[in-house]
Amino acid sequence: MCGIVAAVTQSNIINILIDSIKKLEYRGYDSSGLAVIDYNNNIIRIRCVGKVDELIKEVNKKKIFGSIGMAHTRWATHGRISKENTHPHISSNIIVVHNGIINNNAILRIFLQKQGYIFSSDTDTEVIAHLLHWEQKKKKDSLHTVIQKSIKQLHGNYSMVVIDKNNPSQLIAVRSGSPLVIGLGMEGNFVASDQIALLHITKRFIYLEEGDIAIIQKKEINIFNKKNFKIQRKITRSHVEYQSVKKGKYSHYMEKEIYEQPRSIKNTLKHYLQKNNTIYFPELKKNNIFYHAEHIQIVACGTSYNAAMVSRYWFEALANTPCDVEIASEFSSRKLAVKRKSFLITLSQSGETADTLSALRHSKKLGYLGNLTICNMEGSSLVKESDFCILTHAGIEIGVASTKSFTAQLTVLLMLVSKIANFKKNYLVSKNIIQVLNTLPDKIEEILKKNELIKTIANKLSNKKNILFLGRGEQYPIAIEGALKLKEISYIHAEAYPAGELKHGPLALIDKNMTVIIVAPNNALLEKIKNNIKEICSREGIIYVFSDQDFDYEENINIIKLPYIEELIAPICYIIPLQLLAYYIALSKGKDIDQPRHLAKSVTVE
Repeated sequence: MCGIVAAVTQSNIINILIDSIKKLEYRGYDSSGLAVIDYNNNIIRIRCVGKVDELIKEVNKKKIFGSIGMAHTRWATHGRISKENTHPHISSNIIVVHNGIINNNAILRIFLQKQGYIFSSDTDTEVIAHLLHWEQKKKKDSLHTVIQKSIKQLHGNYSMVVIDKNNPSQLIAVRSGSPLVIGLGMEGNFVASDQIALLHITKRFIYLEEGDIAIIQKKEINIFNKKNFKIQRKITRSHVEYQSVKKGKYSHYMEKEIYEQPRSIKNTLKHYLQKNNTIYFPELKKNNIFYHAEHIQIVACGTSYNAAMVSRYWFEALANTPCDVEIASEFSSRKLAVKRKSFLITLSQSGETADTLSALRHSKKLGYLGNLTICNMEGSSLVKESDFCILTHAGIEIGVASTKSFTAQLTVLLMLVSKIANFKKNYLVSKNIIQVLNTLPDKIEEILKKNELIKTIANKLSNKKNILFLGRGEQYPIAIEGALKLKEISYIHAEAYPAGELKHGPLALIDKNMTVIIVAPNNALLEKIKNNIKEICSREGIIYVFSDQDFDYEENINIIKLPYIEELIAPICYIIPLQLLAYYIALSKGKDIDQPRHLAKSVTVE
């Protein structure tokens, strides 16, 4: 959550800060601000409630110059959404932007108030600014030393950038739980929460690791690890094309990312599917890593959790491997009984999800055989801290509501199931999975051609207050994901149930005003779900069925006919029309699709 950009260059940085922070707006858009030290050594700060466009308007009204400064876009945690709580925060000569949470900020606030500090905000960030100033005032130490002393008093996961007006030639970046990347430029150096912010400036990056403190100047960077040893971090050249993070012909990033799925899945398959129709995961290094596993435990959040729920059916039915799935925040907060010879898998789009990271760290004390992360972001915390990783290669995803990352995760998980089936000498299952995966991009292309039909349905449903989603078997998590997409971007109350649970409570909700969306591919559970449809029909519910089969038409049944899809890949395909439906409903309602209220793309706080 929250986006940070900072720069120290040989020329005016205002446009750099504005352009870069705009690209990080997906990380938080409650408010935004910037601060620079001008050529007269004055701190100039502008803060605005709302999106970065509001900040741009204010900046354009003024002529601001400075070669060192920082910008921030906020996702509110401590303190309401207000100008006073907007970053950057200042304590005399100290300027701070911060991402994350300081858990002991209330205790520190009381201490600092006793030292005479007056707080103008409710944020934990202002606590950092005053604490730094207090430590500096005591001994007149260098800013680096002051930061080292101060972070020992800060409890939580965070990253921050600090500038001292009294030494305006450098900025200092600290990583303690939340990601920060340094961009290396020709005329200066930069810091950001994500490389996306800096791709228009540089392709060369240094990813800070846990506990790192970086002193960044125009022509020099010095990095100290958590033991205060000066170290060299690897310079990485990004292969992400700047044009790939633009919307292009699409109205929204989410729309673009939905339609990119055939291509993104082809890219995923290209990395792991060999010409001889075998699957090879170079990241695993040892081909028999799962050979001794008798159980798989998957941990994830949100959309990644729904992908994990689908894979549980695959692991057990296809690879004969028991599998449990748990929400990361629950996994870390209860006493666990770890099953015999269990292997842990974590799923995350960003690789920085705080709950999932916490679960991974917790798991290392519990006796798992090992751990693997399936992630979209190389160099992320989950990738670095896991024993093994498989990258999904879905490409940059900017829309807050995840789409192509979900289908890429499912594609990797199904390949992993094939690999395990092969270990267990179930060669026919492994071969069948590979065969149908080769058809997956084309099947999704076919479904995307239903967009006009789905748009028509969306216009009919845009005024609904409540919608139920139903599915059976591996389609039940797809129903959950469909409901989640609708909630996220249209703000319609939507919830999903296993269709067999309808008669155990939810049926009481059915009347002529209730819309029910059902995913019903042709599989062994089709006849049962047809019975559920009849139960809803007899109570006058309005039904929309996504299926490759024909149904007995009744007045309140609407069939959205999909192409025939092989059962193995049906879950991956059936989410596509639900993504489109959510998108077009939100579009019809005029909602902010890419930046839904109260949500952010990368959830780096617990």
